[in-house]
Amino acid sequence: MPKRNSYTADFKLQVCAVAAAKGNRAAGRQYDVDEKSIREWRKDIERLQQINPQKRARRGRKVGWPQLEVYNQMFIKQTQRTIGGIKTHRFGNTNIPEIIPVFDIKDATFDIVVVVTDKLERLAGNLDTLKVPLENYSKIDKAFDKQPVLISTDAVPSGRVIYAATGPLVRDQDDVRRFADAAAAGIKRALSAGCKRPLFVCPNDETFQQSRMVSNLAILQSLYKPIELHEAGKALEVDALGLWFSADQMETNKILNDLIALEQGRIVARDIGGSDPERMTAAKVLAYLENAFKDSSVKVSAISDVDTLTKEYPLLAAVNRAANTVERHKARLIFLEYEGKQEITKTLFIVGKGITYDTGGTDIKAGGVMAGMHRDKCGAAAAAGFMKVIDSLKPDHLRVVAALSMVRNSVGEESYVADEIITSRAGVRVRVGNTDAEGRMVMADVLCHMKEKALEAVNPQLFTIATLTGHAIRAVGPDYSIILDNGPARNLNTAQNIQESGEQYGDPFEISTIRREDYEFHKGKSEYEDVLQCNNSPSTLTNRGHQTPAAFLIMASGLDKHGKDSSQPLPYSHIDIAGSSGPFPGLPTGAPIVALSAAFLFQQNQLTCKSEPI
Repeated sequence: MPKRNSYTADFKLQVCAVAAAKGNRAAGRQYDVDEKSIREWRKDIERLQQINPQKRARRGRKVGWPQLEVYNQMFIKQTQRTIGGIKTHRFGNTNIPEIIPVFDIKDATFDIVVVVTDKLERLAGNLDTLKVPLENYSKIDKAFDKQPVLISTDAVPSGRVIYAATGPLVRDQDDVRRFADAAAAGIKRALSAGCKRPLFVCPNDETFQQSRMVSNLAILQSLYKPIELHEAGKALEVDALGLWFSADQMETNKILNDLIALEQGRIVARDIGGSDPERMTAAKVLAYLENAFKDSSVKVSAISDVDTLTKEYPLLAAVNRAANTVERHKARLIFLEYEGKQEITKTLFIVGKGITYDTGGTDIKAGGVMAGMHRDKCGAAAAAGFMKVIDSLKPDHLRVVAALSMVRNSVGEESYVADEIITSRAGVRVRVGNTDAEGRMVMADVLCHMKEKALEAVNPQLFTIATLTGHAIRAVGPDYSIILDNGPARNLNTAQNIQESGEQYGDPFEISTIRREDYEFHKGKSEYEDVLQCNNSPSTLTNRGHQTPAAFLIMASGLDKHGKDSSQPLPYSHIDIAGSSGPFPGLPTGAPIVALSAAFLFQQNQLTCKSEPI
């Protein structure tokens, strides 16, 4: 080991390469160098990296870094040893493509380069070689900044570059999803060109700091193949995916870890939420999750016994009655539990609506509106996907319990019907008004159970996630989740915090408010019942059709006894993803996994960058 006052340029470069990949502390321990020195060396490198390549050698000699260019290759090798060549497999017989971090735009591994940005001026440093051919092409094609264009150029080894412009980013209506749209369009154009190993490039944007993450997530969304196709032997359309990083990128490891964790979670959500009613029956969802969380930090358990369900979750059991006559359609109440290894400072309780198929029950979905109702389990799918993110990133101070109400709303001789009065777990007498309002039924008793747990938990927050109402789509459109807070959650600015997190990461939310009219709507109309489950009209034809169900869930679960006027207030938020869960036909989005991860994992620093890849 050289003396401190005689560190060579080679030695400094080697230490900095390791530090860039693993962190200053890890490099300091490995080479017995103090972190202050490493920080100074890395600052020198960062300054030099900003200099035009033709001037680097001369400037490098002046400041004692004659081998600066060696740094790039050393950094690449060290980083790829630590995080590179990541090949993340999905459980079972499905997988995502190999993801390779790339630091040299001229890497010959790839058969096309896909560039996403709003203006060519951002192609600086390592990307400068792309600027001239793209500028020349822009002069002969007016569609250059309006749709993905494929050009032939010797600027990269593959000879092919796709430029997918985001369009303007500074207007009132522009948000980070411009990057997602452009990235998805660019990768689809690459696939149509027959490419199997695309290299994706998205320079940093000072306005939208998460633009690179949002773009990468959009690409992985576009590359996703349904589990049914994988099980049928259908291969992914790409063999590998390269993601470009600048050579002085300090957080490459963390970015890739977070990206892969989010995508693994969204894969779980898509696999469960998008699969047909027989591929993802309640029992098969349980089997899938047992496989997904095998040998993991998440504990999986379930209740299937009908007597237990009837006693402990009577509203859920009522919906299950018709399906319970068919063995493969019987309900499962699935619990996923995670607890960090250090002192717990936050506890989340999540209830997901998991209607594996919704016929409407005896209030049958007639007139062709039943098609697509296998997607009514996307709330539970999202809750499971969020747990997969947590399992991947393992936040130290967080405890999370997710309960998935996996029930089929069938119709038959055992169906529950309107006019029935059922006493909930909370002791509330509920009169059924519409059997097609089954989602709130399968969640209310489970929410009551989570409420009971929350009373003994550290800093608890409760959530329900559901594709609950068509009114949500009517109110805000098909691309947005809606969140509604009770009083204690409003005091915490829960809705605003999640909305802000979703805005940064391209998983947008709109905020609605639970009002007094919503509670009045669900009050019992006679002395027979305490609460009316629903009216007999579709939510789309009901005033405040997406707000009132949140009030019902509060009343039927007993959470109305834990408002802001209570000695034991419990923050509760309801999330309706009827629109944001994705189109049918089409792929599920995995919403709101990214927004929840950003709010409870990234924003609050519950996560720390792991030194090893997932």
